[in-house]
Amino acid sequence: MSATVQLKTDGNKGFFYIEIDGKQEALMTFVFAGDDKIIIDHTEVNPGNEGKGFGKKMVTKAVEYAREHHIKIIPLCPFAKSVFDKVSEFRDVL
Repeated sequence: MSATVQLKTDGNKGFFYIEIDGKQEALMTFVFAGDDKIIIDHTEVNPGNEGKGFGKKMVTKAVEYAREHHIKIIPLCPFAKSVFDKVSEFRDVL
């Protein structure tokens, strides 16, 4: 069982997600704000997956994506904001 974070974009929005055995188990949505920012607006983890670190894995992937593409993140989602508040190493993309 591998919890690999994947990315899908569609126009000005996208989402990071974790799929296990063909079933989506976690989702974090975002929208592009111009050419240089994304706004994380929602994070959800399916029941039974709480405490497995899926949410933090998706935020980590978003940070990697932001660094690769030289963009910033605005975490409107309370969960994503809490991860940024706790992990100072991620704040360079805020």
